[in-house]
Parts: sequence; structure tokens; C-alpha cells
Amino acid sequence: MALKQSIQDDMKAAMKGGDKERLATIRLILAAIKQREVDERIEMTDADILNVLDKMVKQRRESIAQYSKAGRNDLADAESAEITVIQAYLPEPLSETEIDEIVQTAMTETEAKTIADMGKVMALVKPKLQGRADLGLVSARIKSRLG
Repeated sequence: MALKQSIQDDMKAAMKGGDKERLATIRLILAAIKQREVDERIEMTDADILNVLDKMVKQRRESIAQYSKAGRNDLADAESAEITVIQAYLPEPLSETEIDEIVQTAMTETEAKTIADMGKVMALVKPKLQGRADLGLVSARIKSRLG
């Protein structure tokens, strides 16, 4: 619950500081967390919250691509600013080398040889990389190694 408390404390600080853009993004984060807690009737752990934040970043990246394609740079910039706020709560991203090491270890552990073994590799890799790397890119890397 430490992460959720930290986000709530940052919301109070943003309110006091008058930082409207940051406050709006933090409220979006808290709303997404609350929605999931209500829907699933659970008290979210830090790992669950990281999953929500990771999903929010992914959604915004997709939106940026669509807005840029449509020539709406103002909206793309707003989404980019939201990503910056959300990423402040995610762990430090891993380097390419660290990601490769984790993938290679998982492939060795599962004795993955073909594309059919990809699910086993992703099952091991996902908890280690959640919030620290783009899982779509990691998936593509694993596919290229197995395929």
C-alpha cells in the first residue's frame, strides 16, 4: 500500500502547489486504481498498481501515435505530459542488456526452442519486467529468438 499512499500524498502536494496538470493526471491514476478495486472487490497491492500504471502508459503511447497521425500535436503533447507523471511512479526502466539477460535466463530455464514455447518464457519474464520494460517489445524479441 506504500505506492498508493505515495500517490495520494503527491495529489495533496499538487493541490497545495496549484499544479493543475499534475493533479489531473494523479486523479486519473487514483480513479483507475479505485475502479479496479471496486470491480474486483480487492485491496490492490503495489504489484497490482504497477500493472495499472503500466497499462495507462501503454494506452497513452497508443493515443500519441493516433494523435500524431491525425496531426493533433496539442493532444499528443498532453498525453506525453501524462506519461511523464505516470512514469514517476514506475520503477526505473531496465537497459537493453538487462532485458536480454532476463530473456536469455528465462529461455534457458524453460528450455525454449520453438515459438510454441513462447508462453512459458513470457510467464517467467513478465513479473520481472512489468513496469520496467515495454512487454510488447520484449515479446517481439523473444519471438525473433525462437522463430
